[in-house]
Amino acid sequence: MPANPTIPFDYLAVVEELHCGRIKVSEDALAAQYRDSGVDLGVEFAALLDQARAALGEADIALQPIPPELAPVDPESIAAELGLGQPGVDLRAVRRRFALVNHPDRVPPHLRQRAMIRMQIANMLIDEAAGAVKKR
Repeated sequence: MPANPTIPFDYLAVVEELHCGRIKVSEDALAAQYRDSGVDLGVEFAALLDQARAALGEADIALQPIPPELAPVDPESIAAELGLGQPGVDLRAVRRRFALVNHPDRVPPHLRQRAMIRMQIANMLIDEAAGAVKKR
C-alpha cells in the first residue's frame, strides 16, 4: 500500500493548469505512462469488493437479476397495455394507473432507463388520444 503524501496536493490547481493549456501532455505519452505504471484496476476493484463484502458481513453480494421478460417499449404494445382503443376510456385514470406501475422512481435502478422510455411513449400515446377526442 503506498504511503500517504506528506506534501499537500491541490488536485483542483492541477486540473486548472491542465485546462488553461500551460501544461501540455500528449495522449500518446499519457497512454504510455499509464501502461508503464502497471496499474491493474481489476485487482484493485476486487480488493475493494472484498472490503465491502467484509464490511457488510456477507459472502456474496447478489446483484438483482434482470427479468427475462422485460416490459415492451414498442408503441403498439404500450397502446394495447393502456387500453386506448376502448370507448369512453378515462385518459387521466389510464395515465395515473400506468405511472403507478411504470414510473422510473418505482422500478429498480437497472430498469429505470427502460421505464423512462415506456413512460414517454405512454404519455405521447395518451396525449395523442386526448387530442383525437377533442377534435370529435
